[in-house]
Amino acid sequence: MAPNVCRAIIAAMRVVVVNYGMGNLGSVTNAVEFLGITASVTSGHKEIANADAIILPGVGSFRVAMNNIRQLGIDDAIREAINVREKKLLGICLGFQMLAEFGAEDGGSAGLGYIKGRVSQFDSIPNANSKTLHIGFNQVRHSRDMPLFKGLRPDSHFYFVHSQRLPAESFSDNVATTEYGEKFVSAYSDDKIFGTQFHPEKSQTNGLILIKNFLNIASC
Repeated sequence: MAPNVCRAIIAAMRVVVVNYGMGNLGSVTNAVEFLGITASVTSGHKEIANADAIILPGVGSFRVAMNNIRQLGIDDAIREAINVREKKLLGICLGFQMLAEFGAEDGGSAGLGYIKGRVSQFDSIPNANSKTLHIGFNQVRHSRDMPLFKGLRPDSHFYFVHSQRLPAESFSDNVATTEYGEKFVSAYSDDKIFGTQFHPEKSQTNGLILIKNFLNIASC
């Protein structure tokens, strides 16, 4: 589809930021609206299932977050949007982790299962006394053909705050990686499922470019 047609579609997109009671909803919404696109914050099944683009943010416990999502029926709404209507989803931080098959944090819980693998605490970390094990800007290494990173250098920096990670060794493609004592998955890009362990909404210009790239993908 021609770029000018995609831009026209973006302006009319229904962008939903999912509210399941845990997450930095305000900063994500502000980042989307800074790009000139209206975003609605909701936990409603109908609104999520009928969205053109879904952003699943999150901060906190994997197990508690998944419990909230199941109790609210958000997992079913996301499944309908992706599997039936073939829409696109971007998971951010905990929202990205929940796209995996399982998260070991806080006693463990099954995830949404869109990405293979198990999320768990870092095995090897530079600062063992840090409560939040990885915080601050760090380098994200990605291939030039990952659509989320269009227009960005292959060694761009983004902002992280997390203590759990998805190990990188079981992935050969579709991922970007970051080093923090070990290599972990810092971004995932597939046909309908996208995710970032880092916070694009807190990553200044690089983050805004990435969010805009996701919305471009979702519109075309």
